[in-house]
Amino acid sequence: MARLFDSRGNHIANVAEGRLYATGGTNIGRVIEPFGIYVDISGGYLGEVIAGNRLVSNRASGYRTTNFGNTESTESIADAGSPGNYGSIGLPGGYQDIDPSRLR
Repeated sequence: MARLFDSRGNHIANVAEGRLYATGGTNIGRVIEPFGIYVDISGGYLGEVIAGNRLVSNRASGYRTTNFGNTESTESIADAGSPGNYGSIGLPGGYQDIDPSRLR
């Protein structure tokens, strides 16, 4: 399992076996490996990982209007606990943090 953070260093999600989970363990999406992007459970673009572990949205991504289909899985994982703050980074132009309401 890998932990993902926003640009401010807040723990926002976990990824395991191609699935994206909220910090509490609820399945909230998946990775689309060939494109290196994450989508929500409905198949809508969420974002991509930059700087190794920062899940952020690219406002210019061509995938923002693409739907990758609903996920069949509603499984959950155990709450892995909070790793604390990972530290802030500056975002490249065109990137923004993902709205927290989409990560629940």
